[in-house]
Amino acid sequence: MNPNEQDRFNRLYATLTATLKAQGCSAKTVDSYSRAVRKLATDLDCCPDRLTREQLTLYFADLVDRYSWSTIKIERNGIQFFWKHVLHRRWDWIKIVKPPQVKKLPEVLSLEETRLLLGSVEKLRYRTCLFTIYSMGLRLGEGLTLATADLDRSRMQVHIRGGKGRKDRLVPLPQATLGLLERYWYTHRNRTLLFPNLLGAARRISTTSKTMDRGGVQGALKAALRDCGICRPITVHSLRHSYATHLLEAGVNLRFIQQYLGHSSPTTTAIYTHLTEPATRDAVRTLNNIMAKTCPSAAEPR
Repeated sequence: MNPNEQDRFNRLYATLTATLKAQGCSAKTVDSYSRAVRKLATDLDCCPDRLTREQLTLYFADLVDRYSWSTIKIERNGIQFFWKHVLHRRWDWIKIVKPPQVKKLPEVLSLEETRLLLGSVEKLRYRTCLFTIYSMGLRLGEGLTLATADLDRSRMQVHIRGGKGRKDRLVPLPQATLGLLERYWYTHRNRTLLFPNLLGAARRISTTSKTMDRGGVQGALKAALRDCGICRPITVHSLRHSYATHLLEAGVNLRFIQQYLGHSSPTTTAIYTHLTEPATRDAVRTLNNIMAKTCPSAAEPR
């Protein structure tokens, strides 16, 4: 970019970050959206306010060849926000890039697989963290940032703060989870966090304000999957899906599960009805009964 263009872009970029923050976007959204606009300006070496639809179409066509659709969707959303709230222009994004609507069923573990997997996690800190995430249907970030003050022992529930969409919620605290958390807490005695980053120090009293490393938890799960011989693409988030499926199989009302997971719409939670083994068995049994009654004879027709 020439100096004039660079100066104009800097002003627009400052407006973008200020607008994102003013609209209450999370730090993660501010970072990803602003990065998408920076990338666009850098790759095309110009201030984006002068780009045509044809140039953007070619730009996204190149992204499709190099990145996943989930990444492209973030790029599109960031640039779209820039167009709408900074340049104050309307744009027909359908004619530029439209990521395909793919609806995959999540991977879930059976109860026996869950027991085997969590029991195979070697280190106590990771085993406790992963069991806590599973037993309360948490996202990884929600589990890592749990504080001692979030546990309400009198009501046996946990206050999940700042979940997806910055929403708080209350979830039941299983007795088994409380017992494991208390035993683990005595190994570090952190004044605030349930899962502090101990920084490799062999200290019983930890004062760090940093949470356990995400990569460490994910790595511990991968190692346990190998040890168990589970070859499916299971992630930490699969424990949340398994939690919901197991509750539904046990007869817990779908409305309560929606509340525990923090879903805004029951439609999102309803996906777990496709994953429950008892429901599937009942449907197959009913299907077989109907077909047995309606199946024509195998004898030659007259």
